[in-house]
Amino acid sequence: MILSHIDLGKLSVSSTNMRSGRKAPDVADILPSVRARRVLVPILIRLTGDSMSRSRDGEVAPQDTGDATFEIVAGRRRYVAAMIVADERRSSGGDIEPMPCAIIEAGDDAAALEASLIENVARLDPDEVTRWETFAALVRKGRSLDDLSATFGLPPLVIRRTLALGNLLPRLRTLYRGGEIDGSTVRHLTMASKAQQKAWLMLRDDPDAYCPSGHQLKAWLFGGQSIAVRHALFDVAASGLATIADLFGEDAYFADADGFWTAQHAAIEARTTAYVEAGWSDVVVVPASEHFAAWEYEKTPKRKGGRVYADVRATGEVVFHEGYVSRAEARRVPKGEGDAADRKATRPEVTATMQTYIDLHRHAAVRAALTRHPGVALRLMVAHAIVGSPFWRVSPEPQATRNEDVRESVISCVAEPDFDVRRRAVLGVLNLPDDEPTVSGGGAHDLTGDRLSALLFRLLDLPDAVILEIVTIVMGETLAAGSAVVEAVGLQIGVDLGGVWQADDVFFALIRDREVMQRIVAEGAGDGIARANANEPAKVLKRIVRDHLDGTDGRSKVERWVPRWMTFPPSAYTTRGGVGTVAAHAKAEAARGVAPRPDPDGPAPLVLAVPKPEPSGSDVSLPLAA
Repeated sequence: MILSHIDLGKLSVSSTNMRSGRKAPDVADILPSVRARRVLVPILIRLTGDSMSRSRDGEVAPQDTGDATFEIVAGRRRYVAAMIVADERRSSGGDIEPMPCAIIEAGDDAAALEASLIENVARLDPDEVTRWETFAALVRKGRSLDDLSATFGLPPLVIRRTLALGNLLPRLRTLYRGGEIDGSTVRHLTMASKAQQKAWLMLRDDPDAYCPSGHQLKAWLFGGQSIAVRHALFDVAASGLATIADLFGEDAYFADADGFWTAQHAAIEARTTAYVEAGWSDVVVVPASEHFAAWEYEKTPKRKGGRVYADVRATGEVVFHEGYVSRAEARRVPKGEGDAADRKATRPEVTATMQTYIDLHRHAAVRAALTRHPGVALRLMVAHAIVGSPFWRVSPEPQATRNEDVRESVISCVAEPDFDVRRRAVLGVLNLPDDEPTVSGGGAHDLTGDRLSALLFRLLDLPDAVILEIVTIVMGETLAAGSAVVEAVGLQIGVDLGGVWQADDVFFALIRDREVMQRIVAEGAGDGIARANANEPAKVLKRIVRDHLDGTDGRSKVERWVPRWMTFPPSAYTTRGGVGTVAAHAKAEAARGVAPRPDPDGPAPLVLAVPKPEPSGSDVSLPLAA
């Protein structure tokens, strides 16, 4: 490397410079000092291709720089500031000074990229996406991860995290570079497939959809439960379970949480057997719904009857605490509440394998007998839906929306308070706290079966009519909004929204389509009024419909009006599609083998003064005093 002063006209920015090809950099911070004292720190340059071809060996001596041209490997911001100062002096007739330069030896583009990045990282940290672009270019030119780590003095993990950005769609990298996605969200998106990344972007673009971020995104990617491979007690490779690598770090996660727990419980059982055969008096498995509180136990060796506690965590981790007894047990021994024979470590009456044998045969007998007792089976199903178990994961519909106005509209509609009154009645009948937000779900899954058994005995005391009403609440809470099931149920029982819903300000504010609004005017006010106001702005059209619904401003009042999208069955106002209820209805019809209507988007009559259908079945009431 040699130092020299080169005329600005012989310099250009190299394509290997990590900041090349981007908009002009902001040099406001260094421009005053360049004006006052010129550029003091030499920039890194090398011969251009043309000059190198004229040079015998690609080298240039200080005295030979007159005819050569150079490209800037590092120092673009200083070069841009110098060019600004040169233009200012040229306009005022001043002298233009050459640029101090360090001419690096001719080499491949990878060496130039490294020089550019080293210089920029040391002086002005580029954003992470820019680092990725440069690192990726170096990898394509043959540099290994170890080479990059040694060159830039960065840990291999940092290099891997940067390179992991290559797993993202270009738009996601652009959003990250612009600060529109945080680092935690990007980390989890690197584990997503391209299809999942596209689905996430669609949620982000939808103003009414919930778009998960941070740790919520991990749960979204893994179906609600992400379990790290490092927590497995079994041979992951031999299990055949699929895993997804966290490209930002060292972790990998199981794609199938249920498959993990099946293998993990088998491994816990094997460990339990090994502990018992090793002479431990007992092994107690603490389920994920509970917690092993060490301060409630005292250390006790194996020879004095100490147990092993297997603390199972919801994350999948299992911690084995060896040699503990409860403090109550530890206090009894010094007081003489047991002789030496009682204090001796004793083997359990049956081995773990024998216990499994007993459990499976009893299970087979009970489920065979249960087929002859449908009333008990019904109550057991309801108890599982309310409390949950290792094999039941029932989640209430969250009715989630990011739009506060929509949330308030749903909460204040007639149907929600009606449902809430019945839900609280069910909570009272089941002896559950009346401030519980839902009947179903049960919070943490009942892995021990204690809550499940208690609830089953309560349900066995209730008559069938009350059980069926409890079922209506549980099913109402767990119906998926926007699904074909909602359409199927609504059609079957003849739901008429005109009796429980009326157009509010939120509804009209969400209509953004002029063609749709004109058809709603024709539907609610008549074709003549719609034609007469065809050129009016949307605000006027909404006011016309509002007046007809309220019967104000001399308009004839329209009773029980419901837009086509919300009726059972639903339909569209245009042939453009994109109506979720119409698509869900088509799925429901297909499920029962009914061909779609010839013209589902055709005109539909206005829903006026439709009588409310009689409820099907007997009208049962909860015995609130039960």
